[in-house]
Amino acid sequence: MNGWPKFVLLWTDASIWLLLAALVAYGVMVLRKPQLAASWGRVFRDAPALASSLVLLLCLGVTLLDSVHYRVRLPAAEGVANAAPAYEARTRSLLDAVLADLVDARESTYSRPLAYVGFTKESLVVDGEVRRVAPRLQFGGAHLNDPASNWLPDIAARGGTGLLWGALAAVLLGALGVAAVARGSRQPIGATWGRIWRRQTVVPWHVALQTLAVICLVVGPAAALSGPYHLLGTDLTGNDVLYQSLKSIRTAFVIGTLATVATLPLAVVLGIVAGYFRGWADEVIQYVYTVLSSVPNVLLIAACVLMVQVFLDKNPGLFETGAERSDLKLFLLCAVLGLTGWAGLCRLLRAETLKLRELDYVQAASAFGVSHTRIMVRHIFPNVAHLMLIVTVLEFSALILYEAVLSYVGVGVDPSMNSFGGMINLARSEMSRDPVVWWSFAAAFGFMVTLVLAANLFADGVRDAFDPRAAVFRSRRVLRPRKVS
Repeated sequence: MNGWPKFVLLWTDASIWLLLAALVAYGVMVLRKPQLAASWGRVFRDAPALASSLVLLLCLGVTLLDSVHYRVRLPAAEGVANAAPAYEARTRSLLDAVLADLVDARESTYSRPLAYVGFTKESLVVDGEVRRVAPRLQFGGAHLNDPASNWLPDIAARGGTGLLWGALAAVLLGALGVAAVARGSRQPIGATWGRIWRRQTVVPWHVALQTLAVICLVVGPAAALSGPYHLLGTDLTGNDVLYQSLKSIRTAFVIGTLATVATLPLAVVLGIVAGYFRGWADEVIQYVYTVLSSVPNVLLIAACVLMVQVFLDKNPGLFETGAERSDLKLFLLCAVLGLTGWAGLCRLLRAETLKLRELDYVQAASAFGVSHTRIMVRHIFPNVAHLMLIVTVLEFSALILYEAVLSYVGVGVDPSMNSFGGMINLARSEMSRDPVVWWSFAAAFGFMVTLVLAANLFADGVRDAFDPRAAVFRSRRVLRPRKVS
């Protein structure tokens, strides 16, 4: 034992955990307010939104594991007494500890998914002759004594074992879920399972169980194969592509959440002030966000990111490790995205406030001498909060795609940090090779599409539940009389 590690609190770590605490507090508030609880109940009655929420929860779990960082303590030098503890320069996370086999299994260069030989041929001496052959990998399939005959049966056996473990996990988690639903509805477990099986529940729990089963049946074989093999292959430097993809989830989550939250203060304050006071305040705010909207976002963000880069390059002494430097760049990138992307929400809140300020209860409060600040806080803000929530959820997926674009053009996150955009950017040259190195691009594309699709489906459910116009449209569609033929 070398002693306790040194825990490192990065800027984005603190932000993620604070947002999680705020999310828990919001959940408690939802439980105490029947109207909010009813609205969120409508969200989870939508089958796609319920299924996508499980995928997002899985990605959130990966993000939280990757948001606890530490540095391993080095062994004390021999012959030195009472020396100050020294730590590794590399900053690890709990996710790195969980995926230690993938981190340590670094090959020399490219290798195909589930391969036991390298992708690039080398000149080796075989039976006394120099031949161009693909060398055996150092870690992938290293346990195989006769790869030519044992490789496929070994993959089938390990994949089947992982499938069985995944099925067992799906059954256990499904049973716990059914028990929780039965306890919440105060009904026997058997009766609850029968209603779920016959699809007679208000919330489509059968969809949740099916989604959970699919997740377990995918994760099980992947976990069984990713240790002895490189499930998604390796990149140019020999790093495992599955490991990079999982690490990129945190980067996407950080940008999607922090950049969205960064837009709220300016958008909410300026939008409500412009719509409530009108006059010169409205004209000034309109002028500001109109000018901001006329500047191409990529150019504006690129200029801000380059200024951040210059600051970081001129102050290297502010950071003990490279991880702290790249994390601060990511944090400032989120701030830049927030400060340059508030115009759309501000315009929407201004229009809604212009309508709300003319309603009777707002006019009555003003006639009774209630201050403008109190009116905006107590009467205007609660009635535009649903718009904030809808836009926040919708912008989450858009910002994930935006990060990929920025990293692709070279003004995104630090190159030392894993991200979907960085993986796609590095795959540009790989896709032009012959033969094509396709697995890095395919992994980044698949993970990013899954995350964005889940976020979009969940956002659709939130919009339909919280948007009053969508609720009116649904009620009219349901109450429309049918024609009798």
